[in-house]
Order: sequence, then structure tokens, then C-alpha cells
Amino acid sequence: MSIRILLLEDDILFAETLVDLLEDASYEVFHYTNGQEALDATYEQKFHLYIFDINVPLLNGIELLESLRLANDETPTIFLTSYKDKKMVHKGFSSGCDDYITKPFANDEFLLRVSARLRRCMLFEPLHVGDLQLNVKYKEVRYKEVVLELSNKEFELLTILMQHVNKTVPKELLMEALWNVCESGSDGALRVYINRLKQTLGDICIIENIRGVGYKLVS
Repeated sequence: MSIRILLLEDDILFAETLVDLLEDASYEVFHYTNGQEALDATYEQKFHLYIFDINVPLLNGIELLESLRLANDETPTIFLTSYKDKKMVHKGFSSGCDDYITKPFANDEFLLRVSARLRRCMLFEPLHVGDLQLNVKYKEVRYKEVVLELSNKEFELLTILMQHVNKTVPKELLMEALWNVCESGSDGALRVYINRLKQTLGDICIIENIRGVGYKLVS
């Protein structure tokens, strides 16, 4: 399944960097430079995630999101903006956003928060890699008609790998997704879960260790 992201950003050079970053992470990105174009696009097709700059022409990001929420569009939304004052942050969340990232930001953190928002807020459509199907809503993994038993962290790990199938996922991103700030993760612990997942999957699909970088699920 192709994960479609609508990006609203009027800084062309910055937008090109974001598009490259997201496409390298296997997302399909649709870029618009003003709020009206972005609004029109939401009528034409379904997106899994919106990423909006606030200060854009014709219809700013907050006005756009307010319009979408009034139309019962609950697509998860991240504001990506230079505004740092508390008043604007409050206004952003009051308009219905799910996350608020201020510029500048680290690329890994940005991708992590995109991935986390997709996992936590929606992406209830099953993920498929061949005959392997993962259903986030019901937290179930099936190979053909057989249900595979996975721990919570193994399920989270497989979800991220399937979202980025045939792409290398940095180990730092995986560790930050699997362990919150109150938990202690490590390279060794990550390897344990990777190995358990490999044992469960067997010959269904391959998880490659990209030495010194991360892991890749190969379809």
C-alpha cells in the first residue's frame, strides 16, 4: 500500500528537501505551495497524513485545517513551521493538529514523528508485503490464513519495516520508536527483537542487516 502525504510548503527549496526525505522513506508525496491548491487536492483523493506550513499564500495552514475539520476530515495533521511562540502553538492545536514541529529540526526526528503519527492516529488499512498482512487496527499479523504471534515490540518493529519495505530504516529511528524516554533501549535489545522477528517470519520475507546503518525488510 502506498502511503500518501500532502505537503503544504511555499518555500520551494525547503519543500524539495522534504519531498526527497519523505520519498526516500517510501512515502508518496504531493506538494502544494498554497492553501487553496491543497484544499482542492483533498477533494480529489484521500491522504494518510497532512504536513502543513502555517504561513502560506491564499489560505494559511491554520485556516485550511479548520476548514477540513469542519468538513469532518480527521486526517492526521502535522504543522511544520518557524513559529515558536506559545500562542501560535496553542492556536495550531486548537485548530485540530496532531503534532507541531518547529524549524529547524533533525531529519531523523522528523521522520520518526511522521511514522509515529501514521501508526498512532490511523493507518488502519492493512499493510501488505506479498501474502503477509499487518492490520494496525486489530494488531494482527497474518500470513495467508495463519495468524502470527508477536509481542508488542515485535509488532511495532514489523509495522515500521513494512511501512518502509525495501528501504533501509536507521536503527536510531527504530530504537526511538520502540522505546520512550522512560525506557532503556540499546543496539543489543534491538538485535534481540530483530532476531525474534526473523525466527517468526522464517522464509516469509527477509530482514537484512545493513551493517552500521539499520535494517531493511525485503519483499
